[in-house]
Amino acid sequence: MRHLNYNHLFYFWMVAREGSINKASDILHITPQTISGQIKSLEAVVGAPLFNRSGRGLILSETGHQIWPFVDEIFLLGEDLARKVKNSNYQAPAHLNVGLVNSIPKLIAFRILSRSLESNDDVKLITQEGTLDKLLADLALHKLDLVLSDRPHTPGINITAYNHLLGTSHIAFYSKKTIAKKYIKNFPESLNDAPMILPSQAIPLRRDLDDWFENKQISPSIIAEIDDSALLKAFGESGLGIFPATAAMSDSIQKMYGAVVIGTADEIKENYYAISPERKLKHPGIVQITKFARDIIFKND
Repeated sequence: MRHLNYNHLFYFWMVAREGSINKASDILHITPQTISGQIKSLEAVVGAPLFNRSGRGLILSETGHQIWPFVDEIFLLGEDLARKVKNSNYQAPAHLNVGLVNSIPKLIAFRILSRSLESNDDVKLITQEGTLDKLLADLALHKLDLVLSDRPHTPGINITAYNHLLGTSHIAFYSKKTIAKKYIKNFPESLNDAPMILPSQAIPLRRDLDDWFENKQISPSIIAEIDDSALLKAFGESGLGIFPATAAMSDSIQKMYGAVVIGTADEIKENYYAISPERKLKHPGIVQITKFARDIIFKND
């Protein structure tokens, strides 16, 4: 059984570009018989002629037209790579694979990770979202370089990983500007019977919020429970109700969602962690984003 090989494709590509075997032969400095033999081998593999004769030249057959786009892309990419290597000492981008615990605020994750792209063109960022246990398992298998989480890895599971505290933030309550005035006065008592959009019971923050409401003897009117932090803020943006979010991102939340801070639950704090397979961070991209998070994002919290 004949097999497809790179030479078959290359000679097909050259003949198709030049329109004749003789022209391809002159460029490649090999005999027309060699090229013709390679073309016949490729035709035997695909099971159909690849060229039709047109005067003294060759044109692609129907089958030739079908495979041409794929072959052309292969060799154009090869030429592009060769130019980059020759002209600019090209290096492939380094991958930074980051897992995001599904409960971590998307704005926090974005601010932290965008730093790696803003300051380094040679980094290709790849993210995936999931539960902490699933992401830690991928970290142990070296599928991830880092996990960003709103809770630490605990020694309960048989995975070696290290917590690196990025920062701490209080939780604030936000609402659309049009209804904020009503609730800013007499906060937090003003939250009694107030329409509230909260994370679901599956999110750790929800338990802290419920405890805070109970301690303050506040009974809000919960109109929606939403796991996704970005969707929760979008509902808040609509003016349907009040929503909790990290105070560390208050400037961004106010700009993006047209919301203002009603008040802060100083007793509720969220910690954010970078979890890595190594005790001392070494990956330049990870070192950079953790420093940015500690120095810039959480410096006032």
